[in-house]
Order: sequence, then structure tokens, then C-alpha cells
Amino acid sequence: MTDTKSAGPPDTVIPSPELLAGLAEKSLTDKQAPKLKDEHPSGKESHGTLMQIVRGALFAFYFNTCCIIIHLTQLIGMPLYFVNRDWYYAYMAMTKRSFCLTTTLMTQIWGPTTIRISGDESVAGQIKLRSNGEVQFEFPERLVLIANHQIYTDWLYLWWVAYANSPGMHGHIYIILKESLKHIPIIGWGMRFYGFIFMSRKMASDQPRMAYRLNKLKQRKIDPNGKAYMDPMWLLLFPEGTNLSNNGRRKSAGWAAKNDLKDPDHVMLPRSTGMFFCLKELKGSIDYVYDCTVAYEGIPRGGFGEEFFGLASTYFQGRPPKSVNLHWRRFRVSDIPLHDQKVFDLWLREEWYKKDALMEEYMTTGRFPRMVGSKVDYIETEIKTRQPWEILQIFTVVGTAALIWHNIKKTFSSVTIKTNPQPPKLPPQHQWPQAALYDEFRLNVVIKRERKSKCPAVARVGKPQKWFGTVQGLILQIIEAVSRVPIGKDTAYFRMLT
Repeated sequence: MTDTKSAGPPDTVIPSPELLAGLAEKSLTDKQAPKLKDEHPSGKESHGTLMQIVRGALFAFYFNTCCIIIHLTQLIGMPLYFVNRDWYYAYMAMTKRSFCLTTTLMTQIWGPTTIRISGDESVAGQIKLRSNGEVQFEFPERLVLIANHQIYTDWLYLWWVAYANSPGMHGHIYIILKESLKHIPIIGWGMRFYGFIFMSRKMASDQPRMAYRLNKLKQRKIDPNGKAYMDPMWLLLFPEGTNLSNNGRRKSAGWAAKNDLKDPDHVMLPRSTGMFFCLKELKGSIDYVYDCTVAYEGIPRGGFGEEFFGLASTYFQGRPPKSVNLHWRRFRVSDIPLHDQKVFDLWLREEWYKKDALMEEYMTTGRFPRMVGSKVDYIETEIKTRQPWEILQIFTVVGTAALIWHNIKKTFSSVTIKTNPQPPKLPPQHQWPQAALYDEFRLNVVIKRERKSKCPAVARVGKPQKWFGTVQGLILQIIEAVSRVPIGKDTAYFRMLT
């Protein structure tokens, strides 16, 4: 998404509501926080080098196998696009659910993570803790979801939120991504089937593509009862445009200085153009925008999540984040200024300053504000599947297709064998004259034919051989003359001998 210059006030003040009210936790000072790169927030490595290699190999086998199976499932269902579009999109939603199950179980096994959830009064009553310790979100079926972008795995945790929602929305999530990701083998190809929106960050080329995709996401349909409806949709985008890093921080500071704006401390200035376009296109088809502020426990001031929680640290070394903290807010679309982009840009930036204030509270206290309108201050749970055997769902289509193909091959093979002509019945061997001569000759012929054919059984039941005119034919004629048994002219008889 491209940047948009805004004529906002030069000294925008970060809102400071009573964020620390009611918190009993002891504040963390900068001295108590781990020094950047000197100490990992999750402690020492839980596994030695050998075990890390083993875990990495198992991780790669599991993830790659699941991705290949899911992509094969997509290819099997691709013809549905030309038969019935509704069936096709429902089928691809199933494969999208499969990928969410893959990443959820992957995190559960290799990088178990505690999720701490809170929210303000706008989401009161929509986040509940079930009796079995699992969290249940009750967000609507159609919304736009925005968040600050800390590290690359942010989308993984937000996709899990869709899984934990009631009804489950993990098959109806759409993510706006940078265009280069669609070229990743298997994964990138699969994301195209998912209907994700890829952007080159050049609005001139991105706008037609986005308009096409968003138009599909807001199409109204008619059910059998004649009632109009729209397909479920969670549209996820990161207004910052990229994850928080040293390079991203530098660009944000440069943009702030260029436009005489205050650069936030813990987030980057958002880019409003893409989000403004999405909301304008979807207006009338969604009622709310949900905002999630994401924070990872242990990242020190001035540090970046990617320096601590990479792939190796989280899944191989046994050092995932001690907790991932999610604080939720909700905005009514009708209250968002969509009549003018400059006004919208100012609104979005003000909300990002509030997000920065939330991050400041988290950096100071180790907690976001407590849950509003709930019996509990925070909801703590773990990322995991509801049932361990849910992952088997991803093999259903490919397994069924393989079974059908196996049965088809077996059926045709048996039919071919039955159609082969049966050789005539021959007299018992004790009635054959010159039995010893036959046995010796049979042994020699079989040895020769075994050498020539890799599948002698096929050779024996093949077409009748023309033995006359060859040395073997001459020998057969001699045996025939001695034994007075017609061997050479009866190839079935010869097949029995050999």
C-alpha cells in the first residue's frame, strides 16, 4: 500500500487515557528488561544441536507433507470452477481450513504458546472463556481486521483467532500480502487458490486487482428460500505495510520527519491508502472494523521481534514466545470518516497513536488493560486444535481419490486377465513319453527365456510363438517324432511344459 501525504497537525499528541487504572502488576524498568540481543526473552535453548536437527527434520516433513497434500486437494477440486462457482469457493474454503489446522497443530507440537487476550468496552461480551479452558470469540461473519505488524508470524495467531471464533471463520479469511509471496512454490500457489489479495505497493496497478477481488467478496446471493445473503469474510490487513524492523523503523521516522508528524515509539506510522480503498469498496457490506494490538512477551525496548522469535528459535530450539498478547477494539464503519481520504488518514493515525499508548503500557507493566465487561481480567489459553485427530481431515480428499484410483486399476487389471484365452487341458504328465527328455529340454528353455524377459510370466501367456524354422523348433520336431505327441503345433502344450 502506498503512502499518502496528509495535512495533519504538526504536533499530534499521543492520547493518554487512564490506561494504568486498576493494574496491580509491578512495572518493569528498563534495567529489569533483558538487554537487546544479550539474553533471549524465552531463556536458554531447550534442545541441543542434535535434537534441533531432529526437530527441524520432523517439522519440515510434517509441514511440507501437509502443504503438498492440501495443494493436491486444491488441484483435484479445480475443475469445479467451470462447473459451479459456489461449489468451487466452498471447496477452497475447506482447503483453507486445512491449512489453519496445519499451522495450529504445528505450533501446538513444536512451539507451544500461551495467548493472553483482553479488550475494551467495544468488544465486551464477545470474548469468552469456556469451561474446558478454551477461548471462544463471537465476532461477526463479515468484518475487516487490522493489526500492528510485529513479526512474520502475526498472521498465524490471527488466523487461529478465526479458528476459535463461533462460527469458525478460518475457512473464510482473506489476507492482503505483498506480491512476491505468491511465487513461493506450493505455499504461494496455494494462496492464489485461497483468494488472497497480492499487492505490489503501487496503487496504480494494485487498485484494479483489489477492486476485482473486493467486488467478489461483497456480491449478494440468493438462497433457495429467496433470501439475499453474502458469503462470510474476514479481510486481514496490516496498515503499516511491513513488519517492525530496523529498516521499517527508519522509514517510519523518515516519513514522520518529512510530514512534520510525531513518530510513535512502538509501532510504525500506518499507510492509509490501501485500507481507505478497501473500506470504501466494502462499505454497505460490513458493519465493523476490528483492531488487534499484538505484543510479544520479553521483547525489550528498542528491540524487534524478528531478532528473537524466528523460525529456528520458535520451532527448533524450543524458545517460542512465553506469551502472545492480543488486545481488541472495535469500530463501527459508519463512524469512520470515509468521505475524504485526508480526514481518514488523520483518523487512522490517531488510532495508531492510541495503539502506541497501549504498547507503552504493555512495555511498562507487562500487561494490556484488563478486560472490560468480563468476570476475568484476562483470558489465557493455548494455541491448539480442539481435537488431536482434526488434522486427519486434510487427507480426506487425496486419500479418497487414491482409493478410487486403486480400485479402478484393480478392476481393469482383473478384467484383462479374465479375457485371456485359457489353454486346453493336457494329459497327465505320467502319460508323456520321454519324460526325462522333456524335463531337461524344459529347464534349458526356461533358463533362456528368463534371461531375455524381465517378466517371464507375461512371456508365457503371450501370443503363440513361431517355433518352426528355428533350432528349438527342430528339437521339438525330433521330440515329436520320438514320442508321437504333437508338441510343435500345439503352443499351449509347450507353454505347459515351460
